[in-house]
Amino acid sequence: MKKSGILNSDISTLLSHLGHTDLIAIGDCGLPIPDDVLKIDISLNLGSPSFIDVLKEILKDMKVEGVIMASEIATQNKSLLNDTIKILEEEKIKDVKYISHEDFKNKIKEVKAVIRTGENTPYANIILRSGVIF
Repeated sequence: MKKSGILNSDISTLLSHLGHTDLIAIGDCGLPIPDDVLKIDISLNLGSPSFIDVLKEILKDMKVEGVIMASEIATQNKSLLNDTIKILEEEKIKDVKYISHEDFKNKIKEVKAVIRTGENTPYANIILRSGVIF
């Protein structure tokens, strides 16, 4: 039995298969996910697990070189944006791009998977671009 790190086998497998520049997303429970994109649903109930908790765990196990978020988060969910930026700064992730939510939903078509959380606040979504560890 695995004794540390991400215990969810689907997420662990996903992260181990990523290459440089591959994309994954972490989404709130309302994010529309295209039928042909892998959905790893870890939602337990409304609000759990939270977007922030999942983001923190993923960043412990994934080298990320850049992120994309919906620009609407700046006005519609400022608190979550501030928490997210703080985490990204701690991880020294400087490449942060903002696009419209409509463009974000279109960009989801390019990700290898979406990890669906129980988060129930607006625009609590992020696309992570895999870095390289050497």
